[in-house]
Amino acid sequence: MNYYLGVDAGGSKTYTLIVDEQGAVVGRGSAGNGNHQLGYDEAKANITASVEAALAEAGLAREDIEFAYFGLAGADRETDYNILRPLIAGLGFPKHDINCDTVIALRAGTDRPYGVVLICGSGTNSAGQNSAGQFYQCGGFSYLFGDFAGGHTLAKEAFRAVIRAWDGREEPTSLTAPLLARLGYESVQAMFDDYLDHDKCDVPLDVAKLVFDAALAGDAVAQRLLHTQGDELGKAAAAVIKRLGMQEDEFDVVLAGSIVTRGQGPYVIDPIRAYVSEVASKAKVVKLSTEPVVGAVWLAIEASGGQVTSEAHEKLKRISDYNAIPSQTKRV
Repeated sequence: MNYYLGVDAGGSKTYTLIVDEQGAVVGRGSAGNGNHQLGYDEAKANITASVEAALAEAGLAREDIEFAYFGLAGADRETDYNILRPLIAGLGFPKHDINCDTVIALRAGTDRPYGVVLICGSGTNSAGQNSAGQFYQCGGFSYLFGDFAGGHTLAKEAFRAVIRAWDGREEPTSLTAPLLARLGYESVQAMFDDYLDHDKCDVPLDVAKLVFDAALAGDAVAQRLLHTQGDELGKAAAAVIKRLGMQEDEFDVVLAGSIVTRGQGPYVIDPIRAYVSEVASKAKVVKLSTEPVVGAVWLAIEASGGQVTSEAHEKLKRISDYNAIPSQTKRV
């Protein structure tokens, strides 16, 4: 029996799956941030912990893994790969490969060997591969380098909107009360003073959910913030499509990450669809319905020269919640 290991190392969570050649999950592991750009030592520790947990549950050693495939947030440039190749090699898998997490999300979200992926979770990224195998990544390098939003930025935008409504620069917003409750302040003045007096600059990631709640309740400020996020993702998709010459092709634009897969309402999705349809009328915008780590497992199978069987494909594509994945523990 052959076993394959896939890893999805993101900015907030790291997931590992081990499956057999029939697609049965035999090992799982999870940990926190796996993006070296947010902290090398932390990412290394979390990736290692996630892998070790999966191996332990499966009752397998590294030598038992036919191929290990790592989808890594922050694997954007050769500078990153110079850091990540030795990190992953140090885990001790005889046969392995690494790639950006955009690649595993795209593989998990479409049956075609090409397409476009938009990731919007804690951060944002976009990439695509055309039918000739050419790859292009657009963004993923922070606000300074052209990106906008993702959950961290949306949380800060919500904070800014409340401040601007309070000081008179913006219209009132229903974000005010839930934000104060989440952060534990009795008034905007108290929040304003505490952040300034103590040089605070971080806003919790889960504040992004408050933006969706307010938008669904009809808040115009929240709706504009989410529409802006959709515009930015749509522009990124259009840029990838045009750079790769995919305007006349039929393909999927896969949406991955909590902001675009779990965020309710049309405010982010509708602008994306509009931008995509304008440049590629045959393209279809789809939400990733399985965990991106499944794409890493499929790529591990294919990288070893195997094929994802229809049985394995059916078993794994139904995985939509990592924490609910059943495990058929290997017996040794």
